[in-house]
Order: sequence, then C-alpha cells, then structure tokens
Amino acid sequence: MTALLNHFRFAALPAEAEAFRAEVKEFLRTSMPDSAPDVRARSWMGFSAEFSCEMAKRGWVGMTLPREYGGANLDAFSRFVLVEELLIAGAPVSAHWIADRQSGPLILKYGTEAQRRFYLPKICAAEAFFCIGMSEPNSGSDLASVGTRATRTEKGWRLTGRKIWTTNAPRCQYMIALVRTSGTPEDRQRGLSQFIVDLSLPGVTVRPIRDLAGDAHFSEVFFDDVELSDDALIGQEGGGWEQVTAELAFERSGPERLYSSIVLLDHWIACLRRSGNAAAHAATIGRFATHLATLRNMSVTVTSQLVKGASPVVEAALVKDIGTEFEQTLPAVIEAAISADPQEIVDADLYRTVAYVSQVAPTYSLRGGTREILRGMIARGLGLR
Repeated sequence: MTALLNHFRFAALPAEAEAFRAEVKEFLRTSMPDSAPDVRARSWMGFSAEFSCEMAKRGWVGMTLPREYGGANLDAFSRFVLVEELLIAGAPVSAHWIADRQSGPLILKYGTEAQRRFYLPKICAAEAFFCIGMSEPNSGSDLASVGTRATRTEKGWRLTGRKIWTTNAPRCQYMIALVRTSGTPEDRQRGLSQFIVDLSLPGVTVRPIRDLAGDAHFSEVFFDDVELSDDALIGQEGGGWEQVTAELAFERSGPERLYSSIVLLDHWIACLRRSGNAAAHAATIGRFATHLATLRNMSVTVTSQLVKGASPVVEAALVKDIGTEFEQTLPAVIEAAISADPQEIVDADLYRTVAYVSQVAPTYSLRGGTREILRGMIARGLGLR
C-alpha cells in the first residue's frame, strides 16, 4: 500500500500548461457550438467532425505526437488542460477522441515506421477517426477470452469474428482490434495480437446499437473472412496483451474519468443560484468540490508519471475506479435533491440533463474496464492477490 501511495505524491501542472488554458478557453468561447445543457452533457459521445477539424487546425488533435508525424510535440500536461476544458464546456469531442487518446500513442510506440508515416498525420489532421475493438459478445469484461481470430494467409491475414460496444464504428475509418492469432480462448493472454482494420474492407459489417437514452453510439461489428495485409499487424505477433494493457493506461489515466457528469453539476448550481436556494445545498456542493479536487490531483499525478515515460497501469485503474464512482454519484444525488422538492427549481433544461445523465451513468463503470476488473488490478498492485 505504501509503495502505491508514494506514486500519488502531489504534482502540480507546470506554468506553461496553465498558461495554455487561457488559449483553450478563448477557442471554446468563439468556436464551440451553442448547445443546450443536455446536448453538452453528451460531450464524450458528441460527434462533430467539423469541430475536430477546427481543433486539428490548431494542432490540438494528436497534440502529444512528434512534429515529424503531424503532431504538436506537446506534453501530457498540455493535453490534460485541453481535455479538462473541453469536458467542462461539454464540447463534442467524440470524433477524434479515441485516435487522439489511444490509437495514435499506441501506433507511435508499437507501430512500424511505415504505419507511423501513414496513420499519424491523418489522425493529427482529423482526417482519420479510430474505434476500439476489444469487447466481444459473451465475454463480458474478460478481455483475455476474446475469440475473434486472425489466421495467416499467403497475402497476410484473414480476420473472422465480431466485436461489440464499439463506439462510433459507423463513423470511423479504422479500428484497432485485439484478436487471437494462436491458441484458443483458454490460453488467455497468450496468442493475442492487435491489428489495424480498415472498416471499409469487404466482409466488415457494422450494426448500430440504440441505447436507453435513444442514442446509437455503440455498434456490433462483424468480420466475415476479412482479408488484411501483412502491415495491418501492430507490434509483435502475440504481443497484443502487453500492448493493450499500455493502451488502457492511456484510456484510464486522464481527466476523462472525472468530468462525465460535470455539465449537469454546473447547470444544477446555476439553477440554485437563480432561485436563491444555493445555500440550502451548500454542504452537498462542498462535498462534490472536495471530492473532485482530490480526484483531479490524483489524475494530475498520474499524468506526471506519463510525462516521465512511466506506464502507471495500477495508478490509472485506481483513478478510473474512484472517478467513476464520483461521476455516478452526481446524477443520483442531484436527482434526489430535485425529487425532494420539485417546486424548488423549474428548469426544463435541468430535467432533461439529469434524465440523460442518469440513464447513461451506469455505463461509466463499464467503459474502460468494469469496476470488478479494475479492483482486481488494484489488489494485485497492492500485493493482495
């Protein structure tokens, strides 16, 4: 426990990152679409290729990638500030989200030079959007049990199987898929590899899944004898588990795991101020602020480890687990406050926003690894398993 806690020594954002914040705020003031709170609450899922292109023009997509590949060569602290401001504002980030956060860094670290030259400039220009091919039907959160298989052929690989809960698959050009290249699902982590799949290839079928809120962000993707070239493989054959673990550290470590419900909180507080009832909920608001400040400090600390070149897998899992709990508590508490005195606040936007966030909040502890999986990782990191 002491060793893990030592990794959460306080780390502050450097002055240059904080100075960058003003530039981001000004961009959002002038470039962000004017939207209602329930629309901005969809920030994670808000898809706008046009908005992503505007960000790319400023070098803010793939911003941590080297300049030689189209990036801005900025550090993870700058990305932290950018993501934090985007989510607080409720900006539609979903189009470039995965490629910027995971796919680009993964290709940079494990890809061939040809892959870097081909994909990274497209990511940085917001010309190529990526989705994640990890989860499968009947596998739950047991990622090591994937059965989608790539088999060697004379020309490359033949891909067969399916993936599910794939965000934005109908709108993306590429998927990075974790598949089995040897052995059976019983072999667990052994025999897994990652491939870049062009979703326009023959044999790829994408079927959207409509969720409880009426949106269709998720999809099921089928691979029916999809022919892949040799250069579709990322890294070493059989090295997929190590690679996907590193990828998930990118996914779990940032402010993404703190602000999913923040538009709702901001709008609720604004409504309380207009009605003159903020003081009645001061204790609740104070608890939220204290909890968020602590989580944010933890997230900044994990970011500082990424800047140093570390791979803080367990630390990221801890931040994600606690951050998810905070994100799910917000709508539950606000919904209860509204129900306790429905006449206190008459604001249709608030009702729509809390309804949406309450409907999607259960997914927060599924995406990026379920609570049970994360706590197993944390237990191993503490030497308890």
